[in-house]
Amino acid sequence: MTSSSVRIDPTARVEDGATLGEGVEIGPFCTVGAHVVLGAGVRLISHVAVAGRTTIGEGTVVYPFASLGFPPQSYHYKGEPSRLSIGRNCVIREHVTMNIGTEGGHMETVVGEGGMFMVGSHIAHDCVVGARAVFANNATLAGHVTVGENVFIGGLSAVHQFVRIGDQCIVGGMCGLRHDLIPFGAMVEGRPGLGGLNIIGLKRRGFTRPQIHALRAAYRELFYSGGTLAERTDRVAEHFADEAHVMHVVDFVRSAGKRRLTVPIDAADHVVEPEAA
Repeated sequence: MTSSSVRIDPTARVEDGATLGEGVEIGPFCTVGAHVVLGAGVRLISHVAVAGRTTIGEGTVVYPFASLGFPPQSYHYKGEPSRLSIGRNCVIREHVTMNIGTEGGHMETVVGEGGMFMVGSHIAHDCVVGARAVFANNATLAGHVTVGENVFIGGLSAVHQFVRIGDQCIVGGMCGLRHDLIPFGAMVEGRPGLGGLNIIGLKRRGFTRPQIHALRAAYRELFYSGGTLAERTDRVAEHFADEAHVMHVVDFVRSAGKRRLTVPIDAADHVVEPEAA
């Protein structure tokens, strides 16, 4: 199905069955597969390849040599009809790759609205990326990673499979993230472990001084007080029960995934993995 307002360059190839919304522009030498859905106003600048069961939300712009919706780089993928879903108003720059999901995951890779994905960044199978994410050049996610909203991942950084990154985090350039990163957390280039809170990001997004002070106090209690991680988490929940942002951190810690928490390096000897707490 194609709207009359769609513009397709003569050198592009759009397979029968593709759904193209109002005002879609498909530039030179692009290829669009039969199961692709492009929302209103989507622009494929040139040399973009979109395959598989891929949906791209309205207003998203994709730059040359991006590869979207192709099979994952996984030996476990057996051709199952999985999906890639990209939200509205994203900017996807040159050489970005985003793969479809797998039966071993949840059959879908999901990218939220308003994201900026810079040159060479990669989102692997079964990842879920929240709204307004920013991936700098060559930032990469392995499979099954979950990224919250308003997250920044620096250039040349890599995230291990099954890692969870909470809302409002920042991962500096050239970082390797192997474990879960709490909401509002910061990883700093050249420093192992959790580097504190994303204070600059919180200020930019309008967090008040009392909210930031509460998060700082909760951070100290969570990572530097006595007892097991479970005991410290319970104390934080009790002391900050009326602080929604702190409780968001508590919920993240309590809903432990397959990876343990990234912790401050000077607190590492005192932090117990969630599975053992």
